[in-house]
Amino acid sequence: MLDQILSQVTFVDAFNIGVFLAFTICYVYQFFYIFTVLTRKPPKQEAKKNHRYAVMISARNEIAVIGDLIHSIRMQNYPQELIDIFVIADNCTDDTASVARSAGATDVFERFNKDYIGKGYALDFGYKRIQQRYADRGYEAYFVFDADNVLDVNYFREMNKVYDGGAVASTSYRNSKNYGSNWISAGYAVWFLREAKYLSQARLTLNTSCAISGTGFFIAAEVLEKHGGWKWHLLTEDIEFSAQTIIDGKRISYCPTAMLYDEQPITFKDSWNQRFRWAKGFYQVFAHYSWKLLKGIFTNKKGARFACYDMLMTIAPAMLLTIITIGFNGTIVALALLGYMSAGSMIVSSLSSMFFCLFNYCLFMFILGALTTFTEWNNIHSTTGKKIKYLFTFPFFMLTYIPIALVALFKKAKWKPISHTISVDVEEMSKASQK
Repeated sequence: MLDQILSQVTFVDAFNIGVFLAFTICYVYQFFYIFTVLTRKPPKQEAKKNHRYAVMISARNEIAVIGDLIHSIRMQNYPQELIDIFVIADNCTDDTASVARSAGATDVFERFNKDYIGKGYALDFGYKRIQQRYADRGYEAYFVFDADNVLDVNYFREMNKVYDGGAVASTSYRNSKNYGSNWISAGYAVWFLREAKYLSQARLTLNTSCAISGTGFFIAAEVLEKHGGWKWHLLTEDIEFSAQTIIDGKRISYCPTAMLYDEQPITFKDSWNQRFRWAKGFYQVFAHYSWKLLKGIFTNKKGARFACYDMLMTIAPAMLLTIITIGFNGTIVALALLGYMSAGSMIVSSLSSMFFCLFNYCLFMFILGALTTFTEWNNIHSTTGKKIKYLFTFPFFMLTYIPIALVALFKKAKWKPISHTISVDVEEMSKASQK
């Protein structure tokens, strides 16, 4: 009997250790990313000339915020004659289109399509309208923003340096305009700040490829021309584009000095719906592109192989390892309590493994959140008290991804609009970022 119990405990321990080692081996390189950011400065670029850009903004019932974004673009420290703003009023039931026109949009394209719903379809619609009406203006790249964004006054000047340096696409520094609303918005903000600082900046410094993330990026005109428009229509069209670009051996850049402010959800319902769609979208991208990325690790040109691995780890359903570990150990405990397996040390081993898994996840997230908060302290527009307070809620925000990832495995996802209502003073935001 003792030998049987020891054998069972060894099997449980071996499983848990195996999962832990697999996760560590796959993602240990991201610790080197942190070391790189803390010890090396990102490369600086200067532009030899100013380039001509088109801005595409997909907006659905964004009457409260669309004016702020257009105003922040119109006050850029960059020649206004080189920026044209196009708003795609996508299935709107309010006056977003007229507000955008009054705010200074070059043109507004109204789209009504209940069959093909999603940002990717709206961007493709807008791109084709621009080609039909403004092809003679010779846009060299296309910027994409969400309607709730606002930009630092030097955003285009800084991004122009990256495009002038030869980048086919680039993301930017994603800040938050409502960090202090509550623990949910702060959780988002810290995650995106961490993504900008400790993923994108490290990739830039090490000369590998970044990934575009939702908003605040440009794509060279030649890329969209090659693909015949915006042809990425999965639920996370940004990650899909990134995966395809990296598979093609191209490098997505990053500009740490171009700051964008994004509005984050403040209700758990909106947050659940948004992150559920993201989780489902990541599963879709993994299903469509994981094999090509795996092949690219061995077949792409030498400088692009690690980017394939990095993107594969980005889209891999790593959260499922946590779910599997908890589920496995929970099953062992249940079987032991029901008498199907020997109890005692078996229960202790499984319960300790479940605790170890959750505790280490929370601890790791706390360390990441604290590191991000303190290094980006001056860029976070909130009180000292809230910055400290939300250090401790960040791990719990990240824990909520576990049920989201689980539900996303089985439930279908649809685009659901999220209300944006926070209007900000663009001048004050820009002044604050310069302090």
